[in-house]
Amino acid sequence: MSAAGPDDGAGRRPIAVLDYGIGNLGSVAKALAAIGAPARLVTEAVDPADFAGVVLPGVGAFGACAREMRRYGFDEVVGAALAGGTPLLGVCVGLQLLFEGSEESPEAEGLGVLPGVIRRFECDLPIPQMQWNRLRLTGLGEASPLFEGLGPQPWMYFVHSYAAPLIAETSAAADYCGEFTAAIERGSLFATQFHPEKSSGVGLALLANFARIASGKG
Repeated sequence: MSAAGPDDGAGRRPIAVLDYGIGNLGSVAKALAAIGAPARLVTEAVDPADFAGVVLPGVGAFGACAREMRRYGFDEVVGAALAGGTPLLGVCVGLQLLFEGSEESPEAEGLGVLPGVIRRFECDLPIPQMQWNRLRLTGLGEASPLFEGLGPQPWMYFVHSYAAPLIAETSAAADYCGEFTAAIERGSLFATQFHPEKSSGVGLALLANFARIASGKG
């Protein structure tokens, strides 16, 4: 694994945004910059201990994301971050990759950090879901520093056809073709099915919360 290099000049370690050629990389990095959080796109395996936090983004097909994530060695980065307690934020398919697999790409293995399989929405509503949707925070979410100051039912923007089941680590749920996991939390691991970088001020507030967690102030 390579070293992170110098800090941002103000003594702050950057947040690593894992760039494996697929995903909402530019918008995530710009959103972090908009809240004043130092961010760095990384294109090779790094030691997460050299960074304040790690973001695993993802947009598109589960199988392609899983393949490229492993080709870049980012599965090892995720594992090292979780083992070492470096705050990690998965976004969209970045959340889905944490599970065992997905109906979208049955041949592809997820990271298996969380139990369960990602399932396709099955109902008469338009698929994919491309809209603002309201979150229902669980007890875990109500106590979570990630949702601090966002209110009990914040609205976030979703774009997806597949979703994770409700599990013990679900910190927020949303309802579309039934309830599904909109966010998860376990220790230093956080992930959202919605796109905070596309969710206006409330999404930026969530990213600011993650930046505070990563800086050790959350």
